[in-house]
Amino acid sequence: MPSNSFTPVNRLSSQAIMQYFLRFIQIIYSLYAIIVFTGFLILIFPLVIIASFFGKIKGGNFIYKLCHTWADFFLFMLGIRTQYIYESTMDRSKQYVFVFNHISYVDIPLLMKAIRKQHFRVLGKAEMTKIPIFGFLYKCTVVLVDRNNAHNRAKSVLQLKSVIKKGISIVISPEGTFNTTHRPLKEFYDGAFRIAIETQTPIKPVLFLDAYDRNNYKSIFSFTPGKSRIVYLDDIPVEGLTIKDVKELKDRVYKLMEEKLIGYKVSWIRKVDSV
Repeated sequence: MPSNSFTPVNRLSSQAIMQYFLRFIQIIYSLYAIIVFTGFLILIFPLVIIASFFGKIKGGNFIYKLCHTWADFFLFMLGIRTQYIYESTMDRSKQYVFVFNHISYVDIPLLMKAIRKQHFRVLGKAEMTKIPIFGFLYKCTVVLVDRNNAHNRAKSVLQLKSVIKKGISIVISPEGTFNTTHRPLKEFYDGAFRIAIETQTPIKPVLFLDAYDRNNYKSIFSFTPGKSRIVYLDDIPVEGLTIKDVKELKDRVYKLMEEKLIGYKVSWIRKVDSV
């Protein structure tokens, strides 16, 4: 009888030890991920510098090819397996305004896996250029935006329109930054939908279902191996729409992406439901 009274305490202690051990393993794995991430960037960095002298288009296209290789290597080395779900066909010959849900640091390599065999440019946050080595690569490949500066935002929009005129697709996170709300999506900005209408370029929503589980926004030390599903949703045509239709278009895309994320039962929604 006396020995049984200590069983719950022993069990709790054992569970705590196991949790600490698993957390330690995850931190080691995450450090490994950071080393792989930065190591490959250092390896290709000389090629990025050379390509930067060939201009934003020719040089940029080559750098994006390097980024595809980097994403393939990085995700493979981490044991992250990408799975593709085509709810709609992906026409590689068409130009799109790609929009995606932003929930993880893994979103960047997943974008490189999701969009292949066609040229594109990503709209990215200006503050990311401050990261050593990666910042230079980032600056060479994305259209930078400072959301706190109205003049810079307008300049970014003009650059994106110029990119589309050159036959290159663009990629925008309409949420602007990580979705930390525990809802399927944050509120959308107008930019992607305004540009789509003004350039008459269809919108292609892409969903990352497992990025939060592979590495969430709360900590860079939260990497885990496993599957990472990429879903291609139906094209959203914009023919005949005008600036007056921006809100309606934005709401339509938001509703579609929200319904699909709920339907696929993504984990960050379940976590808030359980609170």
